[in-house]
Amino acid sequence: MTCEEVQELIHPYIDGELDLVRNVEIECHLSECEICRSEHRCYSDVRTLVQGEAEYFAAPEIFKKRIALNNNGASERTVGAALRGRPWLGNIYSNHGRPRRAAPTVRSEALLPRRWVAAAAAVILALSALLLWTIFFAGSQSRADNLLAQEVVASHIRSMMVDHLVDVPSSDQHTVKPWFNGKLDFAPSVKDLADNGFPLAGGRLDYIDNRTVAVLVYQRRKHSINLFIFPSPNVSDQPVQQLSLNSYNLVHWTTSGTSYWAVSDVNSTDLSEFAKLLSQ
Repeated sequence: MTCEEVQELIHPYIDGELDLVRNVEIECHLSECEICRSEHRCYSDVRTLVQGEAEYFAAPEIFKKRIALNNNGASERTVGAALRGRPWLGNIYSNHGRPRRAAPTVRSEALLPRRWVAAAAAVILALSALLLWTIFFAGSQSRADNLLAQEVVASHIRSMMVDHLVDVPSSDQHTVKPWFNGKLDFAPSVKDLADNGFPLAGGRLDYIDNRTVAVLVYQRRKHSINLFIFPSPNVSDQPVQQLSLNSYNLVHWTTSGTSYWAVSDVNSTDLSEFAKLLSQ
């Protein structure tokens, strides 16, 4: 299954609404795809949070005392008959046990249940709105990150296939950084990490997420690391996050309105160390 197919079925999968074949297919995909696995965890956490933290309301004592059903239950007609003659509830039932409009005059003790219902409804609406917003925001962000990760990996593979790894080959940060002047609408930060085992190999321009971005190329032994840098003024700071896609490891983070995505076939420990050095 593709990531798009899994994400379309993630909700019914969590709710246990899919058949056995679909469940197995999704579980196999989740075991291999960190991006979809992360989205699955996000939705599952929200579901668990709502189930565990939502408030539940019991009927008030005055309501329990007013209505007493026998041990075998009561039909709607019986309940209607029991309520007749109760000024605060009986007047909402007709002689046949069917609801009708309440009489305009109601005793003050009817206000308690109504206030309770209004308060409960307000709480439910607030929780529902919060839940929907959380799911929508988390889902949208996860899908956006998934698409961006696919673009980053595709660009990394292209740069290795067509021998277009760098436009400006240099290990000197003072040569690479000025090369971007006039080619971008921002100035990427270029760090020298040679002493930490990640020498700079050069830089190039690339195009992802519908814009031109800066790419710095570092080396780790015989492996190349592509670091994509582009402005994200509307995105709040995000810590380093690690994932894998198509056998490649990725890390990404956002700081001071700038997004960083690094991709390579080096092991995840080395790439995590690389990101830590850059994000300090």
